[in-house]
Amino acid sequence: MRREYASIAAMGAILVGSQVIAILLAPLFLTGGFQAFPNPSDVTNTAVYIVLILAFTGVILLLVRFRHQNVAKYVILASIFVTLAFILLLPLYVGLYYATGQPVDDNQLAFLANLSTLLSFLIAGGLIYLLVKFPEWYVVDAIGIVTAAGVTAILGISFGILPAVLLLVALAIYDAWAVYRTKHMVTLADELTSQRLPILLVIPKKAGYSFREQKSLKEQVASGEEREAMFVGLGDLIIPGILSVSAFTFLGPLSGSSAGLPGSLLVAIGSVIGSLGGFLVLMRFVLKGNPQAGLPLLNGGALLGFLITSLLVYGHVTIL
Repeated sequence: MRREYASIAAMGAILVGSQVIAILLAPLFLTGGFQAFPNPSDVTNTAVYIVLILAFTGVILLLVRFRHQNVAKYVILASIFVTLAFILLLPLYVGLYYATGQPVDDNQLAFLANLSTLLSFLIAGGLIYLLVKFPEWYVVDAIGIVTAAGVTAILGISFGILPAVLLLVALAIYDAWAVYRTKHMVTLADELTSQRLPILLVIPKKAGYSFREQKSLKEQVASGEEREAMFVGLGDLIIPGILSVSAFTFLGPLSGSSAGLPGSLLVAIGSVIGSLGGFLVLMRFVLKGNPQAGLPLLNGGALLGFLITSLLVYGHVTIL
């Protein structure tokens, strides 16, 4: 039991840490014009994003069903490669800009842009190569955390408060349906685990655990065998974090400040704390050994934290 508590603490730290990094990255990505939608306040953005999620999931499930697992693997690897390159691009550019003494010449700036683009693709390619050749749990987790933080920041600045709230509610309902009703999310998680892809974060329960020797999750659940690691979907990190980044980005300023911090940051922190509370409740069910839908509790906690903190800081809840 003690080793499970250590794994839960590590998983909770990753959940909070990825959101904190996303909040720190959000102003940089916003300044760089990395928003996925031109009008973040448009609620149709939520519908578009959900359709994209369903379409991508459907394609992967069809490939798995018709025994084209390798094709599904390379589709996901290609998606991760492009995502990593996109996430790394702007931080690399800013780092090079300050490292070279903040050049202002147009030719120098163009050179830095080209160099940062090249480096982002080379680093992303190196990480994917490492993942394919040595898919150990810490490699999968490192890539997964970087991906989660970057994607959370980009999506958080792409959805205004109302679209973000609608997204969290809709995906919580979908996750519950996919895990408890159709169970296709369990099938997908099992397949992605067997392919050693960073769509699931892996938290070992004991030293010496090797993700490369991980058995089928579905078989372990069916047999009642104790699992040597805990798993959390990358979406369970990303989706609740969208609201915290959105609150930090789009909430209006207070007439003053509270506790010396901007009101938007306090509400963002409240949302992070709320998602952590939902995570702790979720872990009570996970410890029973059965697969659980994470988003209903994680998103519910984030929404509750957002609502409570908004009331405390602003005196009202503004989602428009």
